[in-house]
Amino acid sequence: MAVQNIPVVDLRDWASGGAARQGFVKTVGQALSDTGFFAVRNHGVTDELMKRAYDVAREFFHLSPDTKSRYHQPDKKGQRGFTGFGKEHAKDSTAPDLKEFWQVGRPDVPDDHPVHRTFGPNFWPSEVPAFGPTFVELYRQLEKTGGILLQAAAEYIEEPTRQFSEMSADSDTIVRVLYYPPVTGNLPRGAVRSAAHEDINLITLLSGATAEGLELRRHDGTWMPIHTGFDTIVVDAGDMLQNVTNGLYKSTTHRVVNPGDSSSERFSIPCFIHARANVDLTPLPSCVARTGGTAKYPGLTAGEYLEQRLREIGLA
Repeated sequence: MAVQNIPVVDLRDWASGGAARQGFVKTVGQALSDTGFFAVRNHGVTDELMKRAYDVAREFFHLSPDTKSRYHQPDKKGQRGFTGFGKEHAKDSTAPDLKEFWQVGRPDVPDDHPVHRTFGPNFWPSEVPAFGPTFVELYRQLEKTGGILLQAAAEYIEEPTRQFSEMSADSDTIVRVLYYPPVTGNLPRGAVRSAAHEDINLITLLSGATAEGLELRRHDGTWMPIHTGFDTIVVDAGDMLQNVTNGLYKSTTHRVVNPGDSSSERFSIPCFIHARANVDLTPLPSCVARTGGTAKYPGLTAGEYLEQRLREIGLA
């Protein structure tokens, strides 16, 4: 088993309270302030659920291209259902990413709930009956863990415990089921599985991947591989958290590089914890005071920020 090379916290320490919880909060906060990345063990997502999730993902993505394309709806802007190979690119890249994906929006609410007003409710592939129930269950578990991590992030900077977690209540948090096919044939110049980018949301939880390949960019510009096995969940800060903390928490550039051989495929399942569309991401006064006294990031809503990013990456 590869060794995790970013700070690691144990979710049991949060529940323990006292010094254990204080240590948990300190590690989370320092990691978000430094590289923007850390990992969580004993995270509450069972091995059985993760295995089932990857089994049904494999079953869907191995369907024929024509079958999968029936689940692509352009008006969803990639936020629901299937998006085909090479449709998305990083914000500052012209080469397409070598991936395809399915995105799951908030379950457990009516189809006409406000959270589905922009992109519509979830729908599921009939060819894989277990797909929907499996990813709804995974969504619930990852969102619960994400809420705890956002509370720790708030406590570290002495904001109210629920300052950030309340931003994500009833939001359009997304679980993205990613498939990176074998890298073969004539590729566009500069194309990689996922070009260097930052996430748009508050935090991202990556619940394992079937192969390595994730790298983060260090402060000196070099790249560091990040272990993405099933023993931990990898967590990183997104642009929304960076914006509202005035850069106190770092949204770090990362990428997924091509494998050393042309026959291996890769699956991964990140959960993007979003703020509600109407949440004001103007930098908090306390964070402005701690980062030089001047607001370095704009005042805008989470919905405005997301729409801007969808245009930048070619989905809108």
